[in-house]
Amino acid sequence: MPGSAPISCLGPWPKDVGIIALELYLPSQYVDQTELEQLDGVAPGKYTVGLGQDRMGFCSDLEDINSLCLTAVQKLMERNGLSYDSVGRLEVGTETIIDKSKSVKTVLMQLFEDSGNTDVEGIDTTNACYGGTAALFNAVNWVESSSWDGRYAVVVAGDIAVYASGSARPTGGAGAVAMLVGPNAPLAFERGLRGTHMQHAYDFYKPDLMSEYPVVDGKLSIECYLSALDRCYAVYRNKIHAQWQREGSEERFSLEDFDYLVFHSPYCKLVQKSLARLMLNDFLLHPNPNTETGPFTGLEAFRDVKPEETYFDRDVEKAFLKASTDMFEKKTKHSLLVSNQNGNMYTPSVYGCLASLIATHSSSQIAGQRVGVFSYGSGFAATLYSIRVTQDHTPGSALDKLVSSLSDLKLRLDSRQKVSPTVFSECMKLRQETHHLGMRAVPAETGSVEDLFPGTWYLTRVDEKHRREYARSAPSIELSADPEGVRSTTATEHIPSPAKKMPRIPATPKAPVSN
Repeated sequence: MPGSAPISCLGPWPKDVGIIALELYLPSQYVDQTELEQLDGVAPGKYTVGLGQDRMGFCSDLEDINSLCLTAVQKLMERNGLSYDSVGRLEVGTETIIDKSKSVKTVLMQLFEDSGNTDVEGIDTTNACYGGTAALFNAVNWVESSSWDGRYAVVVAGDIAVYASGSARPTGGAGAVAMLVGPNAPLAFERGLRGTHMQHAYDFYKPDLMSEYPVVDGKLSIECYLSALDRCYAVYRNKIHAQWQREGSEERFSLEDFDYLVFHSPYCKLVQKSLARLMLNDFLLHPNPNTETGPFTGLEAFRDVKPEETYFDRDVEKAFLKASTDMFEKKTKHSLLVSNQNGNMYTPSVYGCLASLIATHSSSQIAGQRVGVFSYGSGFAATLYSIRVTQDHTPGSALDKLVSSLSDLKLRLDSRQKVSPTVFSECMKLRQETHHLGMRAVPAETGSVEDLFPGTWYLTRVDEKHRREYARSAPSIELSADPEGVRSTTATEHIPSPAKKMPRIPATPKAPVSN
């Protein structure tokens, strides 16, 4: 299995630590943003053009953050034929809090019961949309540390993004992304190349513990996002320049050195503006930009602008959006498939963009490429880091398997059920009234198990002590890129882990210990 390593071969720096496999779970229903515009009585195109959003996935009262993460993790394990005994760390990133003490991670340990494996490190991490990235960094750091015992790490980022009725509601969404982390990964983290910026601000926060809805300062949130992007890019550039100088190179880093760029996506239009923002940074940092030909053509009027004064400068925004159009089409647009069709998932948002990028390219197209990843969470915390895709894209390689596992992503999106904005609004009202209540049976009137994707975990009951019980829908269905190739297989309510079929650490001949 790609990513495995015999314990006797472990050294201080496992090779190519990163993401080996990735599983994306999306709700089975969505609302059309054009229809939502009509219901809300706003100008046509306000959500679809202004925000860049076509559809928004959402959950009924059948699903909560625990069920989303249960589904994503179990599907990751099943698709990759993994034993739960082969996992030594499980990290959760989420801002969807349904218990102020008990973690989602402990709920997920139900999946490990049949294997008998309770030696699993990790816990929940929370800071708005950044929690998934912090959890992923924890997993990568563990594999690269003296604490690593040779097993895999699993990271799951999940959230249900809901807003009160009004202008922010169309920027919602829901979903979860589970990632398998280990050495010899097809998506390897570039060591030492993380640019981080953290600062205090009340741009988006959730002080009312009885409500799922955030308090949002929209203008401040955009300013925080863009300022964090500026600063993370500056730190990243400094670090890669230092690396290059140690290697004897005096080359200057620019956006051209990223083959692809993916961003945390509250809505697609902000991502397009973010790429334009990075081009502005390149332009201002260049000692002698050519404004006669090339990407900076006609931008000489903006040579002396101060970045901190341009967050809402329409002239600057318009000029650099136009200048970065080709770059956006080539490096970023394909990453917005899930964001455009499902909305903002909070912590998994940027990893849904990474999954979209992989799903819309062949393994040969992305092999050897550098992918820039910008993660942002309000409050605020942000990091720009980079992933290097392996060169090996031969049939059956780790990269080939990863790309194949996501090749049905568009089919999954298209197989969802469209519901009317009225039904969507009813679901949001029911969630608002019941999400914090104990002593209730689920589903209520807006949710049906038959509407869920096969193999989805769902909430069945909340008792008088607020303890939650779950079940899993069956059978499982394997989706094919061919619409005629959807086939069903019978599944039990709970599929035992294949612990007896796969050793804890994949068996390999012992290697001599080197000093």
